[in-house]
Amino acid sequence: MTDHKIVSESEWIEARRKLLAREKELTHLQEKVAEERRALPWVKVTKNYVFDTTEGKKTLSDLFGGNSQLIVYHFMFAPEWKEGCVGCSFLSDHVDGANQHLKQHDVTYVAASRAPLEKLLAYKKRMGWKFPWVSSEGSDFNYDYRVSFRKEELAKGEVTYNFETIKNTMEDLHGTSVFIKDADGTIYHTYSSYARGDERTLSTYAWLDITPNGRNETTGMSWIKRHDQYEDAQKAAE
Repeated sequence: MTDHKIVSESEWIEARRKLLAREKELTHLQEKVAEERRALPWVKVTKNYVFDTTEGKKTLSDLFGGNSQLIVYHFMFAPEWKEGCVGCSFLSDHVDGANQHLKQHDVTYVAASRAPLEKLLAYKKRMGWKFPWVSSEGSDFNYDYRVSFRKEELAKGEVTYNFETIKNTMEDLHGTSVFIKDADGTIYHTYSSYARGDERTLSTYAWLDITPNGRNETTGMSWIKRHDQYEDAQKAAE
């Protein structure tokens, strides 16, 4: 800390103005990329995906509710796991605050995982989340949207994930897929992101990125825990 450059107020303002110019460049680039994202071509969804929900079986079309746009977060929770992925849990801590606004803007948010619904609901209760969570168990949904991989794929040692071939031994990875439903009920797949592409939803990182120490990570998200497993949370529960 003491070896950081220390300057006068006027020198700091000059340096800050230079950085501000770079920040504005980034803002304009983000806006341009967002335009290009919205301009992507769409793919018609022809398969009838069915999910287990708290209200019984529902199709992909049903998940839209009364909105025309649907965001599905592919939460890593395999059928045999006892609890959900740490990183997916971190992301999910950011959802409920935004979701109260998303649903007012013609967007429905749903998390989907391969684990049985009762496991998902128990973990959701433990974490205190409110967003809807459905089970895709028995469906091709996770496999078709390239976040889950069958054993024969894994046996080859490589899978297609994030639009490239990678070495992987895990049955489940994370991602986000977006859909739109036409007035006649036709559904289109408009966008998917994987790996670090989901970071844009993590406001915790946005806050950390303006602090002196930043994310202070050595191996990605190694410092992150499920929010009820931080030391202060455990002490409060005692």
